[in-house]
Amino acid sequence: MSMRMKAVIITRPGGPEVLEIREVEAPTPATGQVLVRVRASALNRADLLQRQGRYPAPPGFPPDIPGIEFAGEVAALGPGARKWKAGQRVFGVTGGGAQAEYLVAHEGTLAEIPSRLSWAEAAAVPEAFLTAHDALWVQAGLVAGERVLIHAVGSGVGLAAVQLVRAKGAIPYGTSRTADKIERARKYGLEDGVAVTDPAAELPELARRWEPEGFPEGSPEKSNAGFDVVLDLVGGAYVPASVQALRLKGRLMLVGTVAGSSAELKFAPIMSKRLTLRGTVLRARSLEEKIAATAKFAAEVVPLLAQGAVRPTIDSRFPLDQVRQAHQRLESNESFGKVVLELG
Repeated sequence: MSMRMKAVIITRPGGPEVLEIREVEAPTPATGQVLVRVRASALNRADLLQRQGRYPAPPGFPPDIPGIEFAGEVAALGPGARKWKAGQRVFGVTGGGAQAEYLVAHEGTLAEIPSRLSWAEAAAVPEAFLTAHDALWVQAGLVAGERVLIHAVGSGVGLAAVQLVRAKGAIPYGTSRTADKIERARKYGLEDGVAVTDPAAELPELARRWEPEGFPEGSPEKSNAGFDVVLDLVGGAYVPASVQALRLKGRLMLVGTVAGSSAELKFAPIMSKRLTLRGTVLRARSLEEKIAATAKFAAEVVPLLAQGAVRPTIDSRFPLDQVRQAHQRLESNESFGKVVLELG
């Protein structure tokens, strides 16, 4: 017997006005999958792009229901699913369909929500902390004592990154388009930051301004000023500027392109400093890769959340029937942390 559910539907490409709440058929879990009753889902840039017709959902996910992260409870198990029990609180990242009362997910892509987190707080975790953890701890190989520059530090991923950098014993610096977000990020552990208007001119200077003190002029340490890692959530002109701001064997992790999807790069500093430039996304990975990333997140980040050592940041909450306003809030670029949609 089929079950009905409320879901956010993208009726056609366009602005927030194309979103409607409709009653549709709920999904049925297949082999190895879990049916999750979604209680909250945080919004992401991917949702805005999908709504605009610029970022279609991957194969196998609803093409007209946005939402890539969620928090909820296990409602039913598909054939062969044994990892979870009905009623357990779980959260995770999915390819789409999270802005609905029910979704299905492979059991290996779910993690258990710490008891201290509310539904809204839990929904604000997966995409931000999975992305930051995978980019910094796993791919960039961040170690204690390194210096990290985070662009768009007031975003959900940016604030998660600040906390995870500190948890590693490294030092986080940040940029934003507004000074207010820099100041608010300090309470999450940001060492220092600045509002940037011209990355090409400002970022290399910031690398010099924030270099460790005490090294004499002409010393190897002094001549190798710069950041060990840059987490670039912006793209565009920030990419070549970040290359200039990196030190020897520095790593640039490109995660977002809100400032542009192309830039002109000079090869000389990349080669002479032996830099690593790596792009990364979660949504387009294979199921096996997503399961592996979730397992690392569950083992290394969830305990920090349970202890209160790191915490999610909620900008605002909206009920399901105010999804248009929620999209408008994220699109305004004024949000600090995550915009959360609550589904009851």
